[in-house]
Amino acid sequence: MKKIPYGRHDITNEDIQAVIDILKSDWLTQGPNIKLFEDAFAEYIGCKYAVAVSNGTAALHLCTLALGVQKGDKVITSPITFAATANCVRYAGGEVIFADIDPETYLIDINAVRKLLEAEPMGTYKGIIPVDFAGRAVNLEEFRKLAEENGCWIIEDACHAPGGYFKDSFRIKQNCGNGNFADLSIFSFHPVKHIAAGEGGMITTNNESLYKRLLNLRTHGIQQDPSKKQYDHGVWYYEMQELGYNYRLTDIQAALGLSQLKRATEGIERRCEIAKNYFEEFRNKNFIVRQSGDIEGHAYHLYVIEINNRTELVNYLRTKNIWAQVHYVPCHLMPYYRQFGWKEGDLPHAEEYYNRCLSIPIYPSLNESEQAFVIDTIKAFYNN
Repeated sequence: MKKIPYGRHDITNEDIQAVIDILKSDWLTQGPNIKLFEDAFAEYIGCKYAVAVSNGTAALHLCTLALGVQKGDKVITSPITFAATANCVRYAGGEVIFADIDPETYLIDINAVRKLLEAEPMGTYKGIIPVDFAGRAVNLEEFRKLAEENGCWIIEDACHAPGGYFKDSFRIKQNCGNGNFADLSIFSFHPVKHIAAGEGGMITTNNESLYKRLLNLRTHGIQQDPSKKQYDHGVWYYEMQELGYNYRLTDIQAALGLSQLKRATEGIERRCEIAKNYFEEFRNKNFIVRQSGDIEGHAYHLYVIEINNRTELVNYLRTKNIWAQVHYVPCHLMPYYRQFGWKEGDLPHAEEYYNRCLSIPIYPSLNESEQAFVIDTIKAFYNN
């Protein structure tokens, strides 16, 4: 059996041709495909504005800058996420406060967030960064109410969840990143994500002023609109008005992203099929402590099982060429964040989850025989 990773990109001949067409064009970067990709992605998600950037981490960083995070500002996020979700606050000089997860959903626990907010005077916390972990959508309607009551903004980390959704109190589908509840949302186009552009990211919003600010910040803070320049030295003149960054996406990546976006719905459907099969095969098995499950609106970037004897299982799977992975080491237990006083026991649900979690293979090109092999191998390990 060939190597079966936990996630894998899928490049078609159409994807390759899209990139070749750009290589033969007049633009390799800052060309027309950027806006085409942004517009198509905004339509897919259902938001007003989208800003393409170099990667998901850059997207997070620009969001904190656009929202004005400064030294000492406190921002709440989940410990079960990739480190960039927390790090973006540190890039801007802010202080990261982790809230524990709900052990049933693996998402940041709104009650834990509420407890933090209620323990401090209004204004202590500036923002909340919920994470649509593994592809499961956070109920942002509930978080929006909590945020407004406490004067906080919301950045939705939807890197795992393009195509995911939750249903609001009116039973209306709310797509991850649609801007109806979060001030800003971010996505990643890393190779193992739903839309693979090599690298790349996207910020979505319905706020026009934030949108315009992001456009400047991703390109060195340079303004090229003649009506907004402070000076006029001629048609060649460009003007740096604030400190920005080179966080631009290339036309090559945008073309690949556009091509992949055309298969996004198909990809979600296949991920859901795989997830449903895992759920049924592992339902009521005594070695499963908990699993992702068959959940409406889940985008299934990851399929997580919680088991005992994880180290032994991981080693056994690798002898069979199955490369499962752990997502994630809790951020608060990373050496960098320990220096701020975080330690074992601070977030028990997140820590218990980490001790048992394992992401098993799920991606659209995983075929039935490969998935069956993964399932049978796990059952064999537990003699089940």
